Parts: sequence; C-alpha cells; structure tokens
Amino acid sequence: MLVSVSDTGHGMDAATLTRAFEPFFTTKDVGKGTGLGLSQVYGFVRQAGGHAQIKSEAGRGTSVELYLPRSAEKAVETRPDDPLPLRRAASGEVVLVVEDEPAVLEMAVESLGELGYRTLTATRASEALERLGGPERIDILFSDVIMPGGMNGVQLTVEARRLRPGLRVLLTSGYTGTALDEQGVPADLPLLSKPYQRDQLAHQLRIVLGRA
Repeated sequence: MLVSVSDTGHGMDAATLTRAFEPFFTTKDVGKGTGLGLSQVYGFVRQAGGHAQIKSEAGRGTSVELYLPRSAEKAVETRPDDPLPLRRAASGEVVLVVEDEPAVLEMAVESLGELGYRTLTATRASEALERLGGPERIDILFSDVIMPGGMNGVQLTVEARRLRPGLRVLLTSGYTGTALDEQGVPADLPLLSKPYQRDQLAHQLRIVLGRA
C-alpha cells in the first residue's frame, strides 16, 4: 500500500533532501522545530516492515511516499489486559530536564507541561547538580545519557542520588547498543529511547513514579 502526501511549497535542495529523515535535523530557526517529525515517520514505517522516500525539487514542492506491506492477518479487535492511561502530574511534581540540544530540550519541556508537570532545566550535568544541591523541589531527574562536560547521565544519576537519596530518575538517549554500553548504562535504570512520543514519555513517568 502506498500513502503519498504532496505540497506545492519551496521544496528541498539536494543537500537538505539527503538529511530529511535524520533525527534532530531541521532547517527551521532555533526553537522553531525539533527535527523529529520525519524521523519518527521513517521509524514507524520501518518498524512496520515498509519503506519511506521523499521526492522533492527546489521551487517545485515535495512528496513524501510511504510504502506499507499488506497484512495477511485477519483483523481482530482486542482489548489490552491492563490499559494504562496517560500518567499526568497529580500533585505538582517537578521534573529536572537535563538536555544539551536546545530543540530537544524545548520539546521535552513542552510535552511535560502538557502532562501537567512543572519543569526545571539544565544543559549539562554540572548545572543539574547545582540545582539539585539547592532548595528547589525536584521529584524526577530526566536526563540525556550522552552529554558534554565530562559527566554522562549515569554518572549524574549517582551524584544526584548522593545529594537527594531516593530521587526518581528517567534517562533518555538516541543511541543504542554499544554506544550505551560504553556509557555504562545499567539494565535496571529506566531508559526512554529517542525519538519518543508524548504517550511514551507519560507511560515511563507513570512507571518511575509508581516505584517505591
């Protein structure tokens, strides 16, 4: 099955076209876009066993084509055994978001705000530790794994819990496999893969906050 969406806009030049599906790549101004839209579409299509491609020419518009395989399975209506609604903030929980990429930081803060959480931000581990050492309420540390400044998200978690024993932690990363192994990410630390959707973030927060 083919799903095609076209426009008659400015189109893309060759350099932009080759990077269009790349996570966090955007031609918009800082703070105007995350660069995750097309990369998420590409990821969903590939997970379904399909293929995506873009046809574009500067000055003549763009067409995004999604090729999806036909399912041989009979459609069956099912109900989840344990449906989990969006876990929204219940008592003014505060999340400290640690992310060095401005567009991703903005997206995370926006998503958390929509879920009813209050947020504090830091762009590196040292800044996060300063906040954690202060008097502000912080219920959850939501940190990228790989960051500049000599301290990754796992190391930040260790230092953060020395300052605030029992602090809830949720890590996130766009890397997998060997890259995360090199960062020393333990299997028992909750990890949310980038790019993520708001409901995935809400689900992970529900799990984190539900722990004793």
